[in-house]
Amino acid sequence: MKNTISHRVADFLKNYPPFNQLLLEELQELSTQISIVYKEKDAIIFNENDAPHSHFYIIHKGAVSLNKTQTNTIVDICDEGDIFGLRPLIANENYKMEAKAHEESILYAIPITTFKPYATSNREVGNFLIDSFASNTRNPYSKSHRGTLYGEPESTEIYNPSTELLDLQPVKYSKKLVSCSPKTQAKVLAAKMTSKNVGAILVLEDKMPIGIITDKDLRNKIVTGQLPISAPASEIMTSPVITYSKKLTITQAQMAMIKSNISHLCLTKDGTVNSKAVGILSKHDVMLAVGNNPTVLIKAIKRATRTKEIKQVRKGIMMLLRGYLDQNIPMTLISKIISELNDACIKQIIKNSLAKLDTPPPVTFAWLALGSQGRSEQLLHTDQDNALVFEDVAPEDLEETRAFFIHFAKQVTQRLNVIGYEYCPAEMMASNPSWCLSLSEWKKNVTTWITNPGQDEVLLSSIFFDYNNVYGNHDLVSDLSDHIFKTAKNYPSFFLHLASGALQNPSPTGFFRQFLVEQDGANKDSFDIKRRALMPLTDAARVLLLSHSIKSINYTAERFEKLAELEPNNAELFIAASYATKALLKFRTKQGLAHNDSGRYISLNKLTKAEKIKLKRTFRTIKEIQDLVYIRFKVSTLLR
Repeated sequence: MKNTISHRVADFLKNYPPFNQLLLEELQELSTQISIVYKEKDAIIFNENDAPHSHFYIIHKGAVSLNKTQTNTIVDICDEGDIFGLRPLIANENYKMEAKAHEESILYAIPITTFKPYATSNREVGNFLIDSFASNTRNPYSKSHRGTLYGEPESTEIYNPSTELLDLQPVKYSKKLVSCSPKTQAKVLAAKMTSKNVGAILVLEDKMPIGIITDKDLRNKIVTGQLPISAPASEIMTSPVITYSKKLTITQAQMAMIKSNISHLCLTKDGTVNSKAVGILSKHDVMLAVGNNPTVLIKAIKRATRTKEIKQVRKGIMMLLRGYLDQNIPMTLISKIISELNDACIKQIIKNSLAKLDTPPPVTFAWLALGSQGRSEQLLHTDQDNALVFEDVAPEDLEETRAFFIHFAKQVTQRLNVIGYEYCPAEMMASNPSWCLSLSEWKKNVTTWITNPGQDEVLLSSIFFDYNNVYGNHDLVSDLSDHIFKTAKNYPSFFLHLASGALQNPSPTGFFRQFLVEQDGANKDSFDIKRRALMPLTDAARVLLLSHSIKSINYTAERFEKLAELEPNNAELFIAASYATKALLKFRTKQGLAHNDSGRYISLNKLTKAEKIKLKRTFRTIKEIQDLVYIRFKVSTLLR
């Protein structure tokens, strides 16, 4: 192959993952070994069960379909910049699908033996290839391929409940060390601490830490008269010193202080007392560093008596969210933490609102978060969906009781608006009399929705059934949940209508895997990730789990994981759907943070090829989940 051709190949590859992770000289060297393959339309590249080729492929021009020949179905269509045929590289197995030119195509064949060293030495390249290969097996993190690529660990989205969240950033410490010698008198070192405005001083000998003196030591030993102010540091200091490495993380610093019940840490070059001291870290320093730590934020929320204070904390929550995404923390854990913090904000708003009432509530009540907030999926500042259920009262007291709670709900929704939750355009809020009802009234409404499921009733059910009790009487909510499941079980036709509603949102892609975008309006030519990608998964998970009479699981990804447990024969598809949900939610959240909006409408021309590929990987799972719902609930009978 001539050098000019290899340069053209390199110029093409540098625009697409994972090759864009390689150094230019690596890419040019690799390109000299790449073969160019031309295929006419319908030409076979490899057959199902063929022995592995010595190459995998990237499409330069055209398109390639991946097919299951036994069922005569197209599993996927790859286009320009897509890679396929990775099985020999990852699993060294025969091909599980047929690859055929969907149209006239030019392919670049990349020799596996040449490329393998790049996959092992470059983590980003290795992880991308595992991701790509796994997505072709439908479940991106299937058990058979989870873990390593040639010994390199893979970063996954699988949530381990036993995994603790760590603040991994290193602590910041002052390199201007405040110290004294063992012979320094108490009055001298105290004056030095005062002038330097520090609460502790290190005692050094040959630059090595042999002790530490804090304000507490001076109070206990000097002020009490136990030792004179002329006492040397060696008699006052606490020794031996507990030392840590200067590479200490914030979480490690917190744990060290808790473990040893100390307020200052001595940092040395290698973490031992036998190396040079480089700094002191105080508990105050750590608290400043973890200003966006969940524990600190929760405490700040609970102390807040004014709405503006809670609004300020919400800014910290958004900073925390951004930080967790940057650290690639699993999406399930991010959702749980941010949702807990958001719920805490709402609880405090409710508590503060109750405190400002002239009289206490006449009966017990529960405040319900609905929709995405009820599912713990409302990570960004979007509109509020909520409802209020209050204890049953005598008929003659009903309207007066409702009036009290509507007045109260208006105070709450107004304050929620101040901290960043927009009012619901459809007024699905507890301040609306239609969404502020007694337990019996809610039961009556739900019964109507289930027994007479028209289009409006199905829509209301899809919103209301994802509720979460944020504040108030849990027994009221449990009673309502029991009523929903009991009524739904007696009217199985409701599931048919709910399933039909779950299929109303169109496929994310049209002909030839092109993104379906908005055709008009303010978001023309944008991709609606909520309606076309997230909602089909959310709606499917809801109806499938509701049909199993499982309550108290609202988070869509966890609903799919529970379904995988309940239906082992469909476990692979449900786990894939769980992954797709988390991937899409993460993508939307990142887009929202980047553009300071809800992240719902995405400008495709601003996405990289890698981002488009990541989105498209989830679409096949969406279609398969919708197919399962269509067949499971016999939706075709509604069309007769």
